[in-house]
Amino acid sequence: MKLKKSTLRVILVTAPAKEAESLARTLLEERLIACANLIPKVTSLYWWEGKIERGAETLIVMKTPRALTRKLFARLKKLHSYSVPEFLALAPVESNPEYEAWAVKSVSRRQSQ
Repeated sequence: MKLKKSTLRVILVTAPAKEAESLARTLLEERLIACANLIPKVTSLYWWEGKIERGAETLIVMKTPRALTRKLFARLKKLHSYSVPEFLALAPVESNPEYEAWAVKSVSRRQSQ
């Protein structure tokens, strides 16, 4: 299989376990992401308001075309319960062209349902 230079972005977001699936489902329904993987029971250690905090979270790994990342971030800020939600957009170097085509088609609003 020949790989291609990727235009997808892998987005990392952490959220409370009770919120993660709802966030992912909403973003899928709004066609801002093609896919979301929920990785439960992540223990996060981080600085917050001058002290080290510890929290149980779910890591959401989302895939979307690069062109949607700003719109996705704006929407996520409105939906997320955190005042400063994690939003990291990673750029894959290469990807499976069939997977990338599927992802782009999945977020197309013209797609037949």
